[in-house]
Amino acid sequence: MKPSFSILLIGLAFTLGACNTVQGIGQDVQKAGNAIERAAR
Repeated sequence: MKPSFSILLIGLAFTLGACNTVQGIGQDVQKAGNAIERAAR
């Protein structure tokens, strides 16, 4: 297995661990969208 793929999997595991529910994922995506929107102004 390539090292970059391993790093990606570890990062994904931490990300999914941080938001355990679908609602949590939705909130994270919404916050990211709001940050992008503010940066675009």
